[in-house]
Amino acid sequence: QVQLVESGGGLVQAGGSLRLSCAASGSIFSINNAAWYRQAPGEQRELVASITGGGPTNYADSVKGRFTISRDNAKNTLYLQMNSLKPEDTAVYYCNAEIVSRQTLFLKLYWGQGTQVTVSS
Repeated sequence: QVQLVESGGGLVQAGGSLRLSCAASGSIFSINNAAWYRQAPGEQRELVASITGGGPTNYADSVKGRFTISRDNAKNTLYLQMNSLKPEDTAVYYCNAEIVSRQTLFLKLYWGQGTQVTVSS
């Protein structure tokens, strides 16, 4: 069974930094595209950043220059480095990834359970 588990969220003051991690575990054959999303109370889930299997990245305009998405393929782990945090970055952050499991050899999109990020002013 493939799982994604996020960690690294918490409470931080405006201007501070956090690093989120998303570790994939289970019977994994390969991981293709991956991304971070966030959802603030009363809002729809929005894309924050994405990274392809080959490495190119894409960012929401609201986080460009402040957030960096990266991946460690050897560790099956996705990261989101968040700098210069603002109160409007407060949300639950979710990772997702397109994963081929060794059991099925089918590509499937998996989601993590989310981690809370709260930025105080």
